[in-house]
Amino acid sequence: MANIRIDDHSAEYLGDVNSALSAALEGVGIHIQGEAADELENTPRRVDTGTLQRSITHEVVDAEKAVYVGTNVEYAIYVHEGTSKMAPNRFLKNAVERNKEQITDYIKKSLS
Repeated sequence: MANIRIDDHSAEYLGDVNSALSAALEGVGIHIQGEAADELENTPRRVDTGTLQRSITHEVVDAEKAVYVGTNVEYAIYVHEGTSKMAPNRFLKNAVERNKEQITDYIKKSLS
């Protein structure tokens, strides 16, 4: 009778995949954070204090396998969504929309 040994390395593999995904999400966050700041920089109608632009940050939440890009500046929602007297400047949404292909590439390359 032959002896058969089965080694389970799935936990190690899953750890490697999660690490790679976390690194990819960090790259996505850094990229979109910069693109959103550039979107504000290149908008013709803006107040040039730079507060909103400098406040854009990102956070990777590994448990959710997600990255969040945003700002804690109170008036950011009014700039992004507009008001009755001001057209929207969707700097966050535009940054993501413009870079969908690059976001996908970050993820694909990290997992290949």
